[in-house]
Amino acid sequence: MSTGLLAFFAIMPILVALILMVPLRWPSTRAMPLAFLTGAVLAMSVWHLSGLRIGALFIEGVINAIGVLIIVFGAILIYYTLTYSGAMETIQAGMTKISPDRRVQAIIIGYMFAAFIEGAAGFGTPAALAAPLLMGLGFPPLCAAVICLCFNSFPVTFGAVGTPVIMGFASLKDIGMKALGTDNPDLLFKIIGENVTLMHGAMIFILPIFMLGFMTRFFGKNKSWGEGFAAWPFCILAGICFAVPYYLVAWLAGPEVPSLVGGIVGLAVLISLAKAGVCIPREVWNFAPQSEWKPEWSGEIQASDKTEYKEHMSQFMAWLPYVLCGIILVLTRVLAAMPSTKATILAIFKNPLLHWGMADILGEKGVKAFFDLLWLPGTVPFILVALLTILLHGMSGEKVAGAWNTTFKKMVAPTIALIAAVALVSIFKGTAANTAGPDGSALPSMPLAMATVCADAFKNLWPAVASYIGGLGAFITGSNTVSDMLFANFQWDVAQQLGFNVKQSIAIVAAQGAGGAAGNMICIHNIVAACAVLGLIGREGQILRLTIWPFLLYTIPVGIVASILCFVSYA
Repeated sequence: MSTGLLAFFAIMPILVALILMVPLRWPSTRAMPLAFLTGAVLAMSVWHLSGLRIGALFIEGVINAIGVLIIVFGAILIYYTLTYSGAMETIQAGMTKISPDRRVQAIIIGYMFAAFIEGAAGFGTPAALAAPLLMGLGFPPLCAAVICLCFNSFPVTFGAVGTPVIMGFASLKDIGMKALGTDNPDLLFKIIGENVTLMHGAMIFILPIFMLGFMTRFFGKNKSWGEGFAAWPFCILAGICFAVPYYLVAWLAGPEVPSLVGGIVGLAVLISLAKAGVCIPREVWNFAPQSEWKPEWSGEIQASDKTEYKEHMSQFMAWLPYVLCGIILVLTRVLAAMPSTKATILAIFKNPLLHWGMADILGEKGVKAFFDLLWLPGTVPFILVALLTILLHGMSGEKVAGAWNTTFKKMVAPTIALIAAVALVSIFKGTAANTAGPDGSALPSMPLAMATVCADAFKNLWPAVASYIGGLGAFITGSNTVSDMLFANFQWDVAQQLGFNVKQSIAIVAAQGAGGAAGNMICIHNIVAACAVLGLIGREGQILRLTIWPFLLYTIPVGIVASILCFVSYA
């Protein structure tokens, strides 16, 4: 069977999900199970996977989905705990003192605070924390989802203490060491990281300006791009605050903490400058009253409609749960990466007693799924901090019960959608182990078939479009790290087939990483998770219709920079 025909079959589950959710506006709770069934049928009929293996892959997906659901649960629990304790209204009051301008708030929380959380934890955590905070400030939930999904792009390559680079490209370590003529296994990762910063560079400044214009155009009462663009000085200021430490760390230290340091340093500096009035827009911009919002902008959880907020506690005490989340994430992830403390941290947080999952599921070799309960951000710090907040904020039993009961109610719909979405990812990856080719050989897997067809179509234009494969991988799998795992060797092999030298090949791999980061804007996995936190289950297609445009914009400068790097590196 030709690779082109395999690619056609491989894309069908994606098309099913897109058609049902975008033009037909089905909720993901209905669309994703059908997409999974489509993938399962194709995996059995075209890739000749047995029914037993399909069942094993489904169980693998369920186990992986449980890990994601714990993160979503923890994020929702923190939001409602702060709401019932009065901390959320206190934060709202504090933010209006910095600036009541929604454009400024979107940059401080959606851009900078989320970048810090991405650098510390990754894996969808930023949108889960930042989006509810924006909603609590009075942003339409749909707007909060779009803003946070799109801003969670340039920090992602170095998210979770560099995991997308270090783990995502681990399969290239030996190849890279040989090509670079070095015995330093980290050199390849450092050079990839340096290249990626160049590809993200333009959008660190362009994206915030574009997204503010996007926000005022689609969610503003005047439907004006210009009202958002008018805040460009503050966007440039935010970009400088983030980019300076981001670049210094990436080029001097490596790929572990550029986003984390850029986010935390940038956040502190930006808030200080904002309080001093530096680059703050002269005219305050706000959304129209909630009574004038379109019905589809909100879901089960309503944004705050207050114009005046009461401080129920000090700003320090209100923000303390978020501060604790950040501190715990930083300490655990950074200490786990340091040789002197790695063993101790892993012994605590990856204790075998809390390492849950299954290997060789249903007897199918290689089909496995595990998660470490304490290592999941949903458990530590989210649920842990939510429990500590009960004591810190002196919550009554009635308020605690209200927060927990509301959280459980909000988890019903996303559970169905996420299990189906993550199980479909397992099907995609699982097709790599097949014997459907001639004489029992293996056919290209679903993702590899789609990527190969793309490479054959573009050939020497590949540097300009390589990032789209990274985006495709993130769209399918919901993870930049997994996208890089899937396509790292493929991207290197394409570069070698095109006759590229080692520097050019590394640039192509870097484009994969940058595209995978941008793909976080459109991946169904992240969209469903964000909708779950914001009570927007059923609006996934609408969000995808909005986030696809920033994604397409993002990949243009990435492709230009990748092409320039390949041209400059030509020898």
